[in-house]
Amino acid sequence: MARFDLTDEEWAIIAPLLPKQGRGPERKDDRRVLNGIFYVLRTGAPWRDLPERYGPRTTVYNRYIRWGERGVWQGIFEALAQECEDALVLIDASIVKAHRAAAGVKKGELEEGIGRSRGGRTSKVHAAVDAKGRPLRLAISGGQLHDSQMMDTFLNWDTPPLAIVADKAYGSGRIRQQIADEGALAVIPSKSNARQQIPHDANLYRQRNVVERFFCKMKDMRRLATRFEKKARNFLSMIQIFAIRCWAN
Repeated sequence: MARFDLTDEEWAIIAPLLPKQGRGPERKDDRRVLNGIFYVLRTGAPWRDLPERYGPRTTVYNRYIRWGERGVWQGIFEALAQECEDALVLIDASIVKAHRAAAGVKKGELEEGIGRSRGGRTSKVHAAVDAKGRPLRLAISGGQLHDSQMMDTFLNWDTPPLAIVADKAYGSGRIRQQIADEGALAVIPSKSNARQQIPHDANLYRQRNVVERFFCKMKDMRRLATRFEKKARNFLSMIQIFAIRCWAN
């Protein structure tokens, strides 16, 4: 087994969630294909440089693209995330620089979640994680977008959490009210220049480092430390594949 390949334990978790074999030619070895995708995710290698042990690179690449378009990666991730019964949700966002290979999308970079700021072309990954740092919800936007504008992504939980922890960027009155409407406690410090300082649970807020550690772990994946994908759908698929590995671990 190569360094980044799925262990037997991880494969036992993921295998039952894969799409069933449909009509047509028999699908190539799923485990080998997934190992090839994980290799690219971890090393950041171009698809053309995929080692031969993972089979034809076109097979691995096409599976990654087609399953992303069909929502397979999202479905697996959401199925695993449903196992979470944690009462604490931590949210944050992190900037990812877009490589020049991600530039030049026909319908416009902004529509594909690539923005321009002082740092050049960037995307922003938004995430909600549980108290163990396992991702619950994911989204991407242009790097110039303020974190708070993606808050709707992290509302409307089937089972509302007891508390939602976030930094000052989410400290507006509107967001606090949205969290209260969810039946959750907003653990968000007030900005220093706020007219009214709203108290927060300092002990719970210290746990915000959990979501920060999630992003550090995410950026150990070289394919996510820099964005290479032109299309937002493909970039989000790569993040979801990382999330699947987090849960399988």
